Amino acid sequence: MPGMLDTVLDVGCTPAAVRGLVRMTGNPRFAWDCRRRLLEGYAEIVLGLDPASFAARLAQAVAREGVANDRELDTDAIEHLAADYEALLDDHDDGLPDDPMEQVAGAARAVFRSWTSERARSYRRLQNLDHLHGTAVTVQAMVFGNRGLSSGAGVAFSRDPSTGAKQPIIDVMFDAQGEDVVSGRRTPETEDAIVRSSPAVATELGAILVRLEREFGDVQDIEFTIEDGKLWLLQTRAAKRTPRAALRIAIDLVDEGLITPQEGLRRLDGLHLDAIACGRLVEPGDPAARGVAASAGIAVGRAAFDSASAERLAAGRDPVILVRQDISTADIAGFAASAGIVTAIGGRTAHAALVARQMGKPCVVGCPGLSVDEAARRAQLADVTIAEGEWVSVDGDNGCVYLGHRDVVTERPDAELAEVARWRTAAATRKPVAPAR
Repeated sequence: MPGMLDTVLDVGCTPAAVRGLVRMTGNPRFAWDCRRRLLEGYAEIVLGLDPASFAARLAQAVAREGVANDRELDTDAIEHLAADYEALLDDHDDGLPDDPMEQVAGAARAVFRSWTSERARSYRRLQNLDHLHGTAVTVQAMVFGNRGLSSGAGVAFSRDPSTGAKQPIIDVMFDAQGEDVVSGRRTPETEDAIVRSSPAVATELGAILVRLEREFGDVQDIEFTIEDGKLWLLQTRAAKRTPRAALRIAIDLVDEGLITPQEGLRRLDGLHLDAIACGRLVEPGDPAARGVAASAGIAVGRAAFDSASAERLAAGRDPVILVRQDISTADIAGFAASAGIVTAIGGRTAHAALVARQMGKPCVVGCPGLSVDEAARRAQLADVTIAEGEWVSVDGDNGCVYLGHRDVVTERPDAELAEVARWRTAAATRKPVAPAR
Protein backbone atom coordinates (compact mmCIF):
# COMPACT_ATOMS: atom_id res chain seq x y z
CA MET A 1 0.00 0.00 0.00
CA PRO A 2 2.62 2.57 -1.04
CA GLY A 3 1.98 6.04 0.31
CA MET A 4 -1.23 5.02 2.05
CA LEU A 5 0.13 4.72 5.60
CA ASP A 6 1.81 7.53 7.48
CA THR A 7 5.50 7.97 8.29
CA VAL A 8 7.06 10.22 10.92
CA LEU A 9 10.72 11.18 10.42
CA ASP A 10 13.30 12.66 12.81
CA VAL A 11 11.59 11.14 15.87
CA GLY A 12 13.66 11.79 18.99
CA CYS A 13 15.06 15.12 17.80
CA THR A 14 14.63 16.80 21.17
CA PRO A 15 16.35 20.09 22.11
CA ALA A 16 19.10 17.98 23.75
CA ALA A 17 19.46 15.95 20.56
CA VAL A 18 19.78 19.15 18.55
CA ARG A 19 22.72 20.23 20.70
CA GLY A 20 24.23 16.75 20.31
CA LEU A 21 23.88 16.86 16.53
CA VAL A 22 25.60 20.25 16.45
CA ARG A 23 28.54 18.90 18.48
CA MET A 24 28.72 15.67 16.47
CA THR A 25 28.50 17.20 12.99
CA GLY A 26 29.57 20.81 13.40
CA ASN A 27 26.51 21.66 11.28
CA PRO A 28 23.93 23.65 13.27
CA ARG A 29 21.73 24.24 10.22
CA PHE A 30 21.33 20.51 9.73
CA ALA A 31 20.49 19.99 13.42
CA TRP A 32 17.82 22.68 13.48
CA ASP A 33 16.42 21.49 10.16
CA CYS A 34 15.84 18.04 11.72
CA ARG A 35 14.09 19.69 14.67
CA ARG A 36 11.74 21.78 12.53
CA ARG A 37 10.95 18.75 10.34
CA LEU A 38 10.01 16.73 13.42
CA LEU A 39 7.81 19.52 14.75
CA GLU A 40 5.95 19.78 11.44
CA GLY A 41 5.63 16.04 10.86
CA TYR A 42 4.58 15.20 14.42
CA ALA A 43 2.00 18.00 14.45
CA GLU A 44 0.41 16.95 11.16
CA ILE A 45 0.53 13.16 11.48
CA VAL A 46 0.40 12.44 15.21
CA LEU A 47 -1.58 15.41 16.53
CA GLY A 48 -3.73 15.95 13.43
CA LEU A 49 -3.04 19.70 13.16
CA ASP A 50 -3.74 21.58 9.96
CA PRO A 51 -0.52 21.64 7.86
CA ALA A 52 -1.59 24.97 6.35
CA SER A 53 -0.47 26.83 9.49
CA PHE A 54 3.04 25.42 9.16
CA ALA A 55 3.11 26.06 5.41
CA ALA A 56 2.19 29.69 6.09
CA ARG A 57 5.06 30.09 8.59
CA LEU A 58 7.45 28.56 6.08
CA ALA A 59 6.26 30.86 3.30
CA GLN A 60 6.72 33.86 5.59
CA ALA A 61 10.29 32.79 6.42
CA VAL A 62 11.17 32.30 2.75
CA ALA A 63 9.70 35.70 1.83
CA ARG A 64 11.40 37.44 4.77
CA GLU A 65 14.82 36.06 3.82
CA GLY A 66 14.32 36.76 0.11
CA VAL A 67 15.18 33.20 -1.00
CA ALA A 68 13.50 30.75 -3.37
CA ASN A 69 12.63 27.97 -0.92
CA ASP A 70 13.38 26.46 2.49
CA ARG A 71 16.54 24.77 1.21
CA GLU A 72 18.11 28.24 0.89
CA LEU A 73 17.29 29.37 4.43
CA ASP A 74 20.39 29.86 6.60
CA THR A 75 20.92 28.53 10.12
CA ASP A 76 19.34 31.49 11.93
CA ALA A 77 16.27 31.41 9.70
CA ILE A 78 15.81 27.65 10.22
CA GLU A 79 16.20 28.04 14.00
CA HIS A 80 13.62 30.83 14.06
CA LEU A 81 11.30 28.72 11.89
CA ALA A 82 11.59 25.86 14.38
CA ALA A 83 10.66 28.29 17.15
CA ASP A 84 7.59 29.40 15.17
CA TYR A 85 6.57 25.78 14.74
CA GLU A 86 7.08 25.14 18.46
CA ALA A 87 4.79 28.08 19.27
CA LEU A 88 2.06 26.51 17.13
CA LEU A 89 2.41 23.26 19.04
CA ASP A 90 2.33 25.05 22.41
CA ASP A 91 -1.31 25.92 21.72
CA HIS A 92 -2.17 22.21 21.49
CA ASP A 93 -3.12 20.31 24.65
CA ASP A 94 -0.78 17.38 23.93
CA GLY A 95 2.07 19.08 22.11
CA LEU A 96 5.36 17.36 21.35
CA PRO A 97 6.66 15.33 24.33
CA ASP A 98 10.27 15.85 25.39
CA ASP A 99 10.77 12.12 26.05
CA PRO A 100 12.04 10.46 22.83
CA MET A 101 10.33 7.16 23.64
CA GLU A 102 7.00 8.95 24.09
CA GLN A 103 7.56 10.41 20.62
CA VAL A 104 8.20 6.91 19.24
CA ALA A 105 5.01 5.62 20.88
CA GLY A 106 2.95 8.52 19.52
CA ALA A 107 4.37 8.05 16.03
CA ALA A 108 3.64 4.31 16.11
CA ARG A 109 0.05 4.91 17.18
CA ALA A 110 -0.35 7.38 14.31
CA VAL A 111 0.86 4.80 11.78
CA PHE A 112 -1.58 2.23 13.15
CA ARG A 113 -4.34 4.86 13.01
CA SER A 114 -3.59 5.63 9.36
CA TRP A 115 -4.70 2.07 8.48
CA THR A 116 -8.28 3.30 8.89
CA SER A 117 -7.79 6.57 6.97
CA GLU A 118 -10.09 7.28 4.04
CA ARG A 119 -7.27 6.97 1.50
CA ALA A 120 -6.15 3.60 2.91
CA ARG A 121 -9.71 2.24 2.92
CA SER A 122 -10.29 3.48 -0.63
CA TYR A 123 -7.04 1.89 -1.82
CA ARG A 124 -7.91 -1.47 -0.28
CA ARG A 125 -11.35 -1.35 -1.84
CA LEU A 126 -10.01 -0.47 -5.31
CA GLN A 127 -7.23 -3.09 -5.13
CA ASN A 128 -9.41 -5.87 -3.68
CA LEU A 129 -7.41 -5.91 -0.44
CA ASP A 130 -10.32 -5.78 1.99
CA HIS A 131 -9.22 -9.17 3.34
CA LEU A 132 -6.18 -7.57 4.98
CA HIS A 133 -6.65 -7.16 8.73
CA GLY A 134 -4.05 -4.60 9.72
CA THR A 135 -0.49 -3.36 9.52
CA ALA A 136 2.80 -3.56 11.36
CA VAL A 137 4.97 -0.59 12.29
CA THR A 138 8.70 -0.44 11.59
CA VAL A 139 10.97 1.69 13.77
CA GLN A 140 14.38 2.22 12.20
CA ALA A 141 17.42 4.42 12.66
CA MET A 142 17.72 7.59 10.58
CA VAL A 143 20.29 8.38 7.97
CA PHE A 144 20.13 11.98 6.88
CA GLY A 145 19.81 13.33 3.37
CA ASN A 146 19.58 16.89 4.67
CA ARG A 147 23.19 17.18 5.85
CA GLY A 148 24.22 19.34 2.89
CA LEU A 149 24.77 19.20 -0.84
CA SER A 150 26.70 15.91 -0.65
CA SER A 151 23.58 14.35 0.90
CA GLY A 152 20.15 13.67 -0.52
CA ALA A 153 17.18 11.34 -0.77
CA GLY A 154 15.67 9.53 -3.70
CA VAL A 155 13.64 6.75 -5.28
CA ALA A 156 14.85 4.40 -8.00
CA PHE A 157 13.23 1.78 -10.22
CA SER A 158 15.38 -0.88 -11.85
CA ARG A 159 13.29 -0.54 -15.05
CA ASP A 160 10.77 1.97 -16.31
CA PRO A 161 7.53 1.01 -14.52
CA SER A 162 5.52 3.10 -16.97
CA THR A 163 6.62 1.56 -20.29
CA GLY A 164 8.61 -1.49 -19.16
CA ALA A 165 11.75 -0.28 -20.95
CA LYS A 166 14.98 -1.79 -19.59
CA GLN A 167 16.41 1.40 -18.16
CA PRO A 168 16.49 2.61 -14.56
CA ILE A 169 14.31 5.49 -13.45
CA ILE A 170 15.86 7.53 -10.64
CA ASP A 171 14.68 10.72 -8.91
CA VAL A 172 16.70 12.53 -6.25
CA MET A 173 16.64 15.70 -4.18
CA PHE A 174 19.83 16.95 -2.55
CA ASP A 175 19.91 18.37 0.96
CA ALA A 176 16.49 16.79 1.49
CA GLN A 177 14.75 13.93 3.26
CA GLY A 178 12.73 11.13 1.72
CA GLU A 179 9.34 12.68 2.33
CA ASP A 180 10.36 15.61 0.12
CA VAL A 181 10.63 13.20 -2.82
CA VAL A 182 7.69 10.85 -2.34
CA SER A 183 5.13 13.41 -1.14
CA GLY A 184 4.75 14.95 -4.60
CA ARG A 185 5.03 18.45 -3.15
CA ARG A 186 8.31 19.17 -4.93
CA THR A 187 9.81 18.40 -8.31
CA PRO A 188 13.03 16.34 -7.93
CA GLU A 189 16.05 16.04 -10.20
CA THR A 190 16.88 12.98 -12.29
CA GLU A 191 19.76 10.50 -12.16
CA ASP A 192 21.92 12.94 -14.15
CA ALA A 193 22.18 15.07 -11.02
CA ILE A 194 23.75 12.16 -9.11
CA VAL A 195 26.18 11.50 -11.97
CA ARG A 196 27.29 15.14 -11.87
CA SER A 197 27.59 15.49 -8.10
CA SER A 198 28.68 12.01 -7.05
CA PRO A 199 29.62 9.68 -9.93
CA ALA A 200 30.78 6.94 -7.55
CA VAL A 201 27.35 6.85 -5.90
CA ALA A 202 25.67 6.76 -9.32
CA THR A 203 27.78 3.75 -10.33
CA GLU A 204 27.10 1.97 -7.03
CA LEU A 205 23.36 2.61 -7.26
CA GLY A 206 23.22 1.26 -10.82
CA ALA A 207 25.01 -1.94 -9.80
CA ILE A 208 22.70 -2.39 -6.80
CA LEU A 209 19.61 -2.06 -8.99
CA VAL A 210 20.90 -4.85 -11.24
CA ARG A 211 21.78 -7.05 -8.27
CA LEU A 212 18.43 -6.58 -6.53
CA GLU A 213 16.49 -7.29 -9.71
CA ARG A 214 18.39 -10.55 -10.23
CA GLU A 215 18.01 -11.49 -6.55
CA PHE A 216 14.25 -11.03 -6.53
CA GLY A 217 13.54 -11.83 -10.19
CA ASP A 218 11.41 -8.73 -10.59
CA VAL A 219 11.57 -4.99 -11.16
CA GLN A 220 12.49 -3.26 -7.90
CA ASP A 221 11.31 0.02 -6.39
CA ILE A 222 13.85 1.23 -3.84
CA GLU A 223 14.11 4.24 -1.55
CA PHE A 224 17.60 5.45 -0.76
CA THR A 225 19.47 8.14 1.14
CA ILE A 226 22.87 9.63 0.40
CA GLU A 227 24.52 10.84 3.64
CA ASP A 228 27.76 12.76 3.17
CA GLY A 229 28.48 10.89 -0.05
CA LYS A 230 27.62 7.41 1.30
CA LEU A 231 24.71 5.46 -0.21
CA TRP A 232 22.17 3.81 2.10
CA LEU A 233 19.22 1.64 1.00
CA LEU A 234 16.10 2.08 3.10
CA GLN A 235 13.81 -0.46 1.47
CA THR A 236 13.13 -2.39 -1.71
CA ARG A 237 9.92 -3.91 -3.01
CA ALA A 238 8.43 -5.15 -6.27
CA ALA A 239 7.56 -2.12 -8.36
CA LYS A 240 3.97 -1.19 -9.20
CA ARG A 241 3.62 -0.89 -12.98
CA THR A 242 1.16 -0.09 -15.73
CA PRO A 243 -0.53 -3.04 -17.48
CA ARG A 244 1.44 -2.18 -20.62
CA ALA A 245 4.71 -2.26 -18.66
CA ALA A 246 3.72 -5.49 -16.91
CA LEU A 247 3.40 -7.21 -20.30
CA ARG A 248 6.75 -6.03 -21.60
CA ILE A 249 8.56 -6.68 -18.32
CA ALA A 250 7.25 -10.24 -18.05
CA ILE A 251 8.44 -11.04 -21.58
CA ASP A 252 11.86 -9.45 -21.04
CA LEU A 253 12.42 -11.23 -17.72
CA VAL A 254 11.59 -14.58 -19.35
CA ASP A 255 13.96 -13.81 -22.25
CA GLU A 256 16.72 -12.93 -19.77
CA GLY A 257 16.21 -16.17 -17.86
CA LEU A 258 15.25 -14.45 -14.60
CA ILE A 259 11.81 -16.11 -14.51
CA THR A 260 10.14 -19.02 -16.29
CA PRO A 261 7.29 -18.67 -18.80
CA GLN A 262 5.01 -20.23 -16.18
CA GLU A 263 5.97 -17.49 -13.72
CA GLY A 264 5.47 -14.91 -16.48
CA LEU A 265 1.90 -16.17 -17.00
CA ARG A 266 1.25 -16.07 -13.26
CA ARG A 267 2.36 -12.44 -13.06
CA LEU A 268 0.07 -11.50 -15.94
CA ASP A 269 -2.88 -13.34 -14.43
CA GLY A 270 -5.69 -10.90 -13.72
CA LEU A 271 -4.64 -8.41 -16.40
CA HIS A 272 -7.04 -7.92 -19.30
CA LEU A 273 -4.40 -8.42 -21.97
CA ASP A 274 -6.87 -8.00 -24.81
CA ALA A 275 -7.60 -4.49 -23.52
CA ILE A 276 -3.94 -3.40 -23.52
CA ALA A 277 -3.37 -0.93 -26.33
CA CYS A 278 -0.82 1.77 -27.12
CA GLY A 279 -2.55 5.03 -28.00
CA ARG A 280 -1.30 8.14 -29.73
CA LEU A 281 -2.81 11.52 -30.47
CA VAL A 282 -3.59 12.28 -34.12
CA GLU A 283 -1.78 15.44 -35.26
CA PRO A 284 -1.93 17.09 -31.85
CA GLY A 285 0.11 20.15 -32.78
CA ASP A 286 2.14 22.07 -30.21
CA PRO A 287 1.46 21.18 -26.57
CA ALA A 288 0.18 23.79 -24.14
CA ALA A 289 2.63 22.42 -21.57
CA ARG A 290 5.45 19.91 -21.26
CA GLY A 291 6.01 18.14 -17.98
CA VAL A 292 7.52 14.87 -16.81
CA ALA A 293 6.02 11.65 -18.17
CA ALA A 294 5.10 9.74 -14.99
CA SER A 295 2.69 7.11 -16.33
CA ALA A 296 2.38 6.11 -19.98
CA GLY A 297 -0.77 6.28 -22.07
CA ILE A 298 -3.17 8.73 -23.69
CA ALA A 299 -6.19 10.29 -22.01
CA VAL A 300 -8.74 12.86 -23.17
CA GLY A 301 -11.29 14.25 -20.74
CA ARG A 302 -12.95 17.16 -18.98
CA ALA A 303 -10.82 19.07 -16.49
CA ALA A 304 -11.54 18.65 -12.77
CA PHE A 305 -9.52 20.32 -10.02
CA ASP A 306 -10.30 18.15 -6.99
CA SER A 307 -11.34 14.57 -6.32
CA ALA A 308 -14.97 15.42 -5.54
CA SER A 309 -15.34 17.27 -8.86
CA ALA A 310 -13.67 14.40 -10.70
CA GLU A 311 -16.19 11.95 -9.26
CA ARG A 312 -19.11 14.27 -10.07
CA LEU A 313 -18.04 14.86 -13.67
CA ALA A 314 -17.30 11.17 -14.20
CA ALA A 315 -20.86 10.37 -13.11
CA GLY A 316 -21.97 12.24 -16.25
CA ARG A 317 -20.26 9.52 -18.31
CA ASP A 318 -17.60 11.80 -19.85
CA PRO A 319 -13.95 10.95 -19.11
CA VAL A 320 -12.17 13.26 -16.65
CA ILE A 321 -8.64 14.66 -16.35
CA LEU A 322 -7.70 15.46 -12.74
CA VAL A 323 -5.59 18.66 -12.81
CA ARG A 324 -3.88 19.55 -9.51
CA GLN A 325 -1.17 21.88 -8.20
CA ASP A 326 0.35 18.86 -6.49
CA ILE A 327 -1.15 15.50 -5.82
CA SER A 328 -1.06 13.09 -2.93
CA THR A 329 -2.34 9.65 -2.18
CA ALA A 330 -5.27 11.34 -0.40
CA ASP A 331 -6.59 11.90 -3.94
CA ILE A 332 -7.05 8.16 -4.47
CA ALA A 333 -10.82 8.50 -5.14
CA GLY A 334 -10.10 11.15 -7.77
CA PHE A 335 -7.53 8.83 -9.38
CA ALA A 336 -10.13 6.10 -9.69
CA ALA A 337 -12.68 8.45 -11.26
CA SER A 338 -10.24 10.01 -13.75
CA ALA A 339 -8.90 8.91 -17.11
CA GLY A 340 -5.65 10.87 -16.62
CA ILE A 341 -3.78 13.11 -14.18
CA VAL A 342 -1.79 16.35 -14.57
CA THR A 343 0.13 18.23 -11.85
CA ALA A 344 2.06 21.49 -11.67
CA ILE A 345 4.76 20.06 -9.38
CA GLY A 346 5.93 16.63 -8.24
CA GLY A 347 8.04 13.80 -9.62
CA ARG A 348 7.59 10.53 -11.46
CA THR A 349 8.61 8.53 -8.38
CA ALA A 350 6.22 10.20 -5.92
CA HIS A 351 3.78 7.83 -4.26
CA ALA A 352 0.87 9.41 -6.13
CA ALA A 353 2.52 8.80 -9.50
CA LEU A 354 3.22 5.24 -8.42
CA VAL A 355 -0.47 4.65 -7.65
CA ALA A 356 -1.46 6.23 -10.99
CA ARG A 357 0.77 3.72 -12.79
CA GLN A 358 -0.68 0.84 -10.84
CA MET A 359 -4.14 1.93 -11.95
CA GLY A 360 -3.00 2.34 -15.55
CA LYS A 361 -3.79 6.08 -15.58
CA PRO A 362 -1.73 8.34 -17.88
CA CYS A 363 0.01 10.92 -15.72
CA VAL A 364 2.10 14.03 -16.43
CA VAL A 365 3.72 15.79 -13.46
CA GLY A 366 5.86 18.87 -12.91
CA CYS A 367 4.28 21.06 -15.62
CA PRO A 368 5.90 24.51 -15.55
CA GLY A 369 3.46 27.37 -16.10
CA LEU A 370 0.53 25.44 -14.64
CA SER A 371 -1.24 27.03 -11.68
CA VAL A 372 -4.42 25.58 -10.18
CA ASP A 373 -7.02 27.65 -8.30
CA GLU A 374 -9.10 24.92 -6.71
CA ALA A 375 -11.55 27.30 -5.03
CA ALA A 376 -12.29 29.16 -8.29
CA ARG A 377 -12.51 25.85 -10.22
CA ARG A 378 -10.02 26.90 -12.85
CA ALA A 379 -6.38 26.56 -13.84
CA GLN A 380 -3.94 28.83 -15.61
CA LEU A 381 -1.69 27.22 -18.19
CA ALA A 382 0.75 29.75 -19.60
CA ASP A 383 -1.61 32.53 -20.80
CA VAL A 384 -4.70 30.32 -21.14
CA THR A 385 -7.40 29.79 -18.51
CA ILE A 386 -8.93 26.32 -18.23
CA ALA A 387 -12.36 26.18 -16.60
CA GLU A 388 -13.80 23.11 -14.94
CA GLY A 389 -15.37 20.82 -17.51
CA GLU A 390 -13.29 22.02 -20.48
CA TRP A 391 -11.57 19.34 -22.55
CA VAL A 392 -7.89 18.51 -22.02
CA SER A 393 -5.75 15.89 -23.79
CA VAL A 394 -2.82 14.20 -22.03
CA ASP A 395 0.11 12.31 -23.60
CA GLY A 396 1.65 10.33 -20.75
CA ASP A 397 4.29 8.86 -23.07
CA ASN A 398 5.91 12.18 -23.92
CA GLY A 399 4.84 14.31 -20.94
CA CYS A 400 2.70 16.68 -23.02
CA VAL A 401 -0.61 18.39 -22.25
CA TYR A 402 -2.89 19.76 -24.98
CA LEU A 403 -5.96 21.94 -24.78
CA GLY A 404 -9.19 20.66 -26.31
CA HIS A 405 -10.46 17.26 -27.37
CA ARG A 406 -7.85 15.56 -29.60
CA ASP A 407 -8.45 12.43 -31.64
CA VAL A 408 -6.77 9.21 -30.51
CA VAL A 409 -5.76 6.08 -32.43
CA THR A 410 -4.80 2.87 -30.67
CA GLU A 411 -2.53 0.00 -31.64
CA ARG A 412 -2.31 -3.40 -30.01
CA PRO A 413 1.06 -4.84 -28.94
CA ASP A 414 0.53 -7.86 -31.20
CA ALA A 415 4.10 -9.21 -30.97
CA GLU A 416 4.04 -9.26 -27.17
CA LEU A 417 0.55 -10.79 -27.05
CA ALA A 418 1.64 -13.50 -29.52
CA GLU A 419 4.55 -14.37 -27.22
CA VAL A 420 2.23 -14.78 -24.24
CA ALA A 421 -0.07 -16.94 -26.37
CA ARG A 422 2.97 -19.11 -27.18
CA TRP A 423 3.62 -19.57 -23.46
CA ARG A 424 0.03 -20.63 -22.91
CA THR A 425 0.17 -23.15 -25.74
CA ALA A 426 3.38 -24.62 -24.37
CA ALA A 427 1.89 -24.82 -20.89
CA ALA A 428 -1.19 -26.61 -22.23
CA THR A 429 0.92 -29.15 -24.16
CA ARG A 430 3.60 -29.30 -21.44
CA LYS A 431 6.31 -28.49 -23.95
CA PRO A 432 9.32 -26.30 -23.09
CA VAL A 433 9.33 -22.77 -24.42
CA ALA A 434 12.26 -21.82 -26.63
CA PRO A 435 13.67 -18.32 -26.11
CA ALA A 436 11.87 -15.71 -28.23
CA ARG A 437 15.16 -14.09 -29.22
